[in-house]
Parts: sequence; structure tokens; C-alpha cells
Amino acid sequence: MMSKRYIESILIKQIDDESYVKDLPVVKDLLNQGRLSFDCDVIFLVGENGTGKSTLVEAIAIQAGFNAEGGSRNFLFETRNTTSTLANYLTIARNDYPKDGFFLRAESFYNVATNIDDLDEDSSGSMLVDQYGGKSLHNQSHGESFMALVQNRFFGKGLYILDEPEAALSPSRQLTLLSEIHLLVKKNSQFIIATHSPILLSYPGALIYEIKDNEIRHVEYQDCEHVILTKEFLNCPERMLKYLLEDN
Repeated sequence: MMSKRYIESILIKQIDDESYVKDLPVVKDLLNQGRLSFDCDVIFLVGENGTGKSTLVEAIAIQAGFNAEGGSRNFLFETRNTTSTLANYLTIARNDYPKDGFFLRAESFYNVATNIDDLDEDSSGSMLVDQYGGKSLHNQSHGESFMALVQNRFFGKGLYILDEPEAALSPSRQLTLLSEIHLLVKKNSQFIIATHSPILLSYPGALIYEIKDNEIRHVEYQDCEHVILTKEFLNCPERMLKYLLEDN
């Protein structure tokens, strides 16, 4: 099965400012590698905190035309300018332009929900919230509102960029998200997802890039460090807890 792959690759040129982004492991390795292929329906970026995966996802989203804090291409709000300069040095190679799209990041989802409500208050026509399930995202739990957005607002033929979506979701809701991703892939959609979730990483045929030891490399699901660590813990939690919690 092959969907429409809207972004085929990304390229970072030499960074000439003094911001922190040039020191991120993912940026250092991308500068050495040159072009990074995204020729897949579902691409995952995984790695420890501080490796730069969310910064890279943000830069890709901005270059693809999305608001830095999230939303569709029509969202223009700014709560606080914390955007990195990486987007200034990033080039994306496109295969086509999507009909739909959304940038969804866990850390600023509250701001997106607020902007939707504010736009509804200013609108004299049909309610914008109707496109998100007919109920304010603020009047639902974090996980419920997240899934309401995905299930009602993601139409297909789209580019969907998600930053750590598991932060809002229980394990069972992560499984539901996997199903929604699959339905949208069959509707000619492409996903780029930064995640820590072994559940989401299991999507069949996904391209997984792991950022580790100052390099970004393609790994198979079973070789991903997050998957290995989770499996080891679940197989024998007592042993790991004994090691972690024993008095020194």
C-alpha cells in the first residue's frame, strides 16, 4: 500500500547564527549526511529528550506552511515566540501539495483549542468547532479532545505532523490513533511523527529514524532503544526496579 508522499526528503544547510540548534545531535548529523529521505507513508523520529527531534519536527512543519504552535495552514496565532531558527536553514523536497494538513503538538494543544474557541466567538457564520466534533475541545479531557480533533478534522489527502501525540493518550487511545493513521494513509495521507511510544512505533512499514549517539539512523522496530527498554521492563519489572531503587 502506498499513499501520497508529499515530502520526499529534507536538507539542512550550514547554520550561520549562534543559536542552540547547531549543537543539537540531530542537526549535527544531518549536516554531515546531507539529504534525509522521507519517502514513506509514516515517518517516525525517536530519541532521548534533548536530541532535537521536536525542534526538527517544528522546522519541517513551518517549512510546510503550518503555524509554529500548531493547527492548519490557516492558523496564525502566536502565544509566545519560542520558535527555533532551524526552519530558516531547512529545505523540504516536495512530491506534491496536500489538500489537507495539520500540525499537532502536545505542548501547545491547549493554545490551539483556545484559538478555535476564540475564532468561533468572532464568527457570525457556521461554528468552527463543528469541524472538531461539535464540542469545544476545552470541554473534553486531553485525550478525548485530541482524538476528537484527529477523527473529525483530519480529512485525508493530507500531510499530518504530530509531535509526541502519546502525551495526551492512554495506551488504548494510542491503539485507536494507530487505526486512525491507517485509515488516513489509505486516503492518500502522509504522517511525520516525533514520539517515544513503542505502541505508535509499531505501525507496519513505517520508516523509523532514531537519534542516538549524535547520529540519526534508520532502525527496525525491534532494534529501537525505546522498544527494547520497554520490553525488558515489562518482561521483568522486579529486576529493573531492584536495580533502580536499591539503596546505594
